[in-house]
Amino acid sequence: MMSHLSADLVSAALKAGADAAEAIDAEHQALSVNVRNGALEEVEREEARDLSLRVFVGRRQATVSGSDISPEGRTRLVERAVAMARMAPEDPWAGLVDPAEQARDPHPALDLFDPAEPDPETLEGLAREAEAAALDMPRIANTEGGSASSSRSVWRLATSSGFFGEHRATGFHVGASVIAGDGEGMEGGYDGLSRRWFSDLPAPQAVGREAARRAAARLGARKIASTTAPVIFENRIAMALIGPLLGAISGPSVARGVSFLKDRLGQSVFSADVTLVDDPHLARGLGSAPFDDEGAVNRRMALIEAGVLTTWLHNVASARQMGMALTGHASRGSAGPSGVGTSNLTLQAGTQDLAGLMSDAGAGLLVTSMFGPSLNANTGDWSVGCSGLWFEGGEIAYPVSEITVAGSLPDIYARLVPGADLENRGSANSPSLLVDGLAIAGK
Repeated sequence: MMSHLSADLVSAALKAGADAAEAIDAEHQALSVNVRNGALEEVEREEARDLSLRVFVGRRQATVSGSDISPEGRTRLVERAVAMARMAPEDPWAGLVDPAEQARDPHPALDLFDPAEPDPETLEGLAREAEAAALDMPRIANTEGGSASSSRSVWRLATSSGFFGEHRATGFHVGASVIAGDGEGMEGGYDGLSRRWFSDLPAPQAVGREAARRAAARLGARKIASTTAPVIFENRIAMALIGPLLGAISGPSVARGVSFLKDRLGQSVFSADVTLVDDPHLARGLGSAPFDDEGAVNRRMALIEAGVLTTWLHNVASARQMGMALTGHASRGSAGPSGVGTSNLTLQAGTQDLAGLMSDAGAGLLVTSMFGPSLNANTGDWSVGCSGLWFEGGEIAYPVSEITVAGSLPDIYARLVPGADLENRGSANSPSLLVDGLAIAGK
């Protein structure tokens, strides 16, 4: 095992009486610049170093985190973690990844680290260009600003079972937020994109123009009467419809019986047109990592394949509790034990573009923003506040606001039709999604 703070913490924990231990050493640096009305508004630098130690005393465990990396601070961290573990209740499923299931290549070529280090002036230039392009568009009355940022991080994991892994990553972002006005109302619009490599960022002018287009498209929004109609979830927000699925197939949730899909493993949940893939080894992916957050092997998996639910998402504890194999989905922050999470999630594209989906639907609602979701995790009953665009004859008719869309997710998923407009916008991407009929609550 290499000599790093994480490995040193593990050794110190064993000497202090722990039977097993796992330590994380994370470093993060970030620089962000905001402009407003063409003037520099804020430059912010951030540097952080965090340590996290999980120790096991028999079947008891405790996790403690801190930012004091001095020898004295690390000693206190170890002592506190071991003392807490001795007082914790027993957990029959807790433990480290078995050596046979550890990632054997913790440094695959994922291309996540860009050596480029744009200075504040360069980032300010991007932010200015994004905002200026937005302000130059029709019907834009004001601005909330342009922004650009860069970050770099290092994440190291060491365990007493012999694992040591490290991965480095960079991130770059450009965005703009403006307000459109027509004398009677004001509406905001935003666009922004993040990338692992600086050279992969979109042109800031394109970001600004899209922010302005989205703001102007919302002007004159109407309230509509309650109805049942086809609903299309726009590609950039469609993953919010899939988010509850991830909770429902989480191993810890299924093990507790808190899942509306707990009896559906191996069954068709979607139509055969739907395939949902999780790929942690996607080159330059915003969710990519060479191993999961417990050091286990991670790999590309189809969570939904031709509509069929193929797997639960497991960490060590849930896999042991359910007597199943690890899936490499452990996810954790600096505090608390591992949960589960995905990496680069992609709902694969269908055959119809957005215009085709609207044409097939005839009349209905195109949802462009969602807020305040409500979910019954046991039944899948779901509702969400929305705004968007009403379409008729397959064409956009007018913007709408202050509406709620509701339904049963198992029923919604079974009728979901993916569009062809898949874009790489983040770590979770989907084309637009059509549901042929949903309850819409309006005025």
